[in-house]
Amino acid sequence: MVYRLPSPLPLSAASTIVDAALAEGRSRNLLPLSVVVLDAGGHLIAMKREDGCGIVRTDVAIGKAWGSLGMGIPARTINERMSGNLGFLAGLISVSDGRMAPNAGGVLILDAQDMVLGAVGISGDTGDNDELCAIAAIRAAGFGSSPS
Repeated sequence: MVYRLPSPLPLSAASTIVDAALAEGRSRNLLPLSVVVLDAGGHLIAMKREDGCGIVRTDVAIGKAWGSLGMGIPARTINERMSGNLGFLAGLISVSDGRMAPNAGGVLILDAQDMVLGAVGISGDTGDNDELCAIAAIRAAGFGSSPS
């Protein structure tokens, strides 16, 4: 017998987040976005890259989300905390095999008890705009976010 694993962040919710993020980007007339949703273990659940989006944007989006999960804080916060300690930041990037992209646009997805269910990573416009789209999309799917 094959057993199913629990999915606290199901594909349907991840798909809603991706689509809502892209809709938010279009409503703001942003540059083409790449949006990813990772589960709490850092595994990809859903991803879309808009037409015209640069080829490295998906990897950057994954790095933003993965770094947020790895440190348990939003990617923006990693950047802010590490800006005065570049040696430690370089160490984080090294021990993560280059998977971290500590810049705004990596947002944690929270349940009603503030437990981390996963993370959204967006890349394509400015980090601030990427982050705004992620937060709006997470809210549209009925979850909390950090940052809120």
